[in-house]
Amino acid sequence: MKQEGITMKHKIRNMMAPLLSFVYQEADSGRVLLVSAIIAVLIANSPLGPDYEHLLHTEIALPGLSMSLAHWINDGLMAVFFFVIGLEVKREFLYGELKTRSAMVMPVCAALGGMIVPALLYSAVNFGLPTSGGWGIPMATDIAFALGVLALAAGDAPIGLVVFLTALAIVDDLGAIVVIALFYSSDVSVAALGAGLAVLALAYLLNRRHVETFLPYLVLGLCAWYAFLLSGIHPTIAGVLLGFTIPAVKQADDDMLHGGTGKADHHGSLLHVLEEKLEPWSSYGIMPIFALANAGVAVSVSSFDVTSPIFLGIVAGLVLGKPLGIYGSVWMLTKVSGAHFPGGASHGQTLAAGTLGGIGFTMSIFIATLALPDPVDIATAKISILSASIFAGILGALLFRISRKKPSGNV
Repeated sequence: MKQEGITMKHKIRNMMAPLLSFVYQEADSGRVLLVSAIIAVLIANSPLGPDYEHLLHTEIALPGLSMSLAHWINDGLMAVFFFVIGLEVKREFLYGELKTRSAMVMPVCAALGGMIVPALLYSAVNFGLPTSGGWGIPMATDIAFALGVLALAAGDAPIGLVVFLTALAIVDDLGAIVVIALFYSSDVSVAALGAGLAVLALAYLLNRRHVETFLPYLVLGLCAWYAFLLSGIHPTIAGVLLGFTIPAVKQADDDMLHGGTGKADHHGSLLHVLEEKLEPWSSYGIMPIFALANAGVAVSVSSFDVTSPIFLGIVAGLVLGKPLGIYGSVWMLTKVSGAHFPGGASHGQTLAAGTLGGIGFTMSIFIATLALPDPVDIATAKISILSASIFAGILGALLFRISRKKPSGNV
């Protein structure tokens, strides 16, 4: 009996190992991201500020394509970041916390509430103004920062709540990708878009043919990225869609599954291998570079205008809208379905997790650069995002401290 108990503990530990590894890595990358953002702000407000701006606007030419360094980072390097998101989303829906309808309902509903309410608050504040197009800015949650604060402030939070926040942030990323594709693309070239989708269809056919070598997918991905760049759809979307085409099951396991002689295992699949290899580069390389290139904003009285509709809309969306939308959706779902709060968490812990959802750094800044064409408005939006994210992080940490109770699991 004792041996059976030990075996069960080992099984549970093995099942939770990938999730806990992901959480710790994201938490660590959140700290790196924070340091990068602080360095960028310090440089932008130092005598090196003009050189910083000049470097970002330096043109870098490749055969057939010339863009500024900032564009190469935001349109090129970030495509790899979005590719990793595509891998993560596919893995979560096939094998992770979103693989069953019952497990999916609560984080999906919470993510939708956490996107809709902030967008409505921003739109209400900026209604009828030229800045109204920035409604997508406060919709996003930065998973690295959110999990980083959670690990620091609530290391004894229930594991179920950590799983919930992680799944919510992944659905949130997917929602932000859809918003970018549908609402922040302009002058769409149907021919170029069709070419890009055709190339991605070829990648999908490679998947169906059990091609498990990355090189063909890489070549097709580069072609799709270039086609999307020409089409007017943001090229990072090609990265996400390419991630969806990567095989998630090894051929031998797939044959075994369809032959009825066993159960397929995604470990060892191309998706698993790529995610394992690229996640550290994305977390500790691409995201800090993005922060260095985009968080550097010169702080002045004009840019730090707390009465600006942009500032008020973003702060209201991230600091108020996120917790209201996330906690409100969970509360309503528990009332309607009789389900429990995630991981047996208390009302206060769930509200605190929803508040951490208001940390919207990476994706919010990314959307701001697409939604607001005026450089002054973009600078105001960046300061607003930084301010709101810091405030949401502090408030979420305080709420966890206040609502601390006997833990039901350890992070």
